[in-house]
Amino acid sequence: NWATPLTIGAFALSAVTGVLMFFHLDTGLNKAAHEWLGWALVGGVALHAVANFSGFKRHFGTGLGKTVIGLFALLLVLSFAPLGEEKDGPPTLAPARALANAPIATLAEVARVTPEQMLERVKTAGLQPASVQQSLRDLVGNDMHRQVEVLSGLLKEAD
Repeated sequence: NWATPLTIGAFALSAVTGVLMFFHLDTGLNKAAHEWLGWALVGGVALHAVANFSGFKRHFGTGLGKTVIGLFALLLVLSFAPLGEEKDGPPTLAPARALANAPIATLAEVARVTPEQMLERVKTAGLQPASVQQSLRDLVGNDMHRQVEVLSGLLKEAD
């Protein structure tokens, strides 16, 4: 009685937040809700499959069922293939990449603070810079998500 409503509700949330993210219209907690509450969809589908196991199992025995399931399995495998966009990323990452590769002293200029003030901000962010000539990439590694996260915090204070 509750597996189907859980699946329907979780699917609605996941579908709406996913569409918003696709069109870059997500705001507030849309992305977090999509990522974390999407687990409710996974759980709901699993429980629904268990509750309706005989019907679920039947789809693996038909030609149409095997074809559709196989097609999506193939799409899943192909989704791991690297594409050109993965290398370059979306165009919005180019400025972030440039800032992450710039010395801390340059970030200070962008934020309109002294290099010493920016160095203190970097330390407050939990990093251990040796000098203002180091870049955020030197300090946090190649994880672009982490670089942008730190940059956002460092430059937010400049507002």
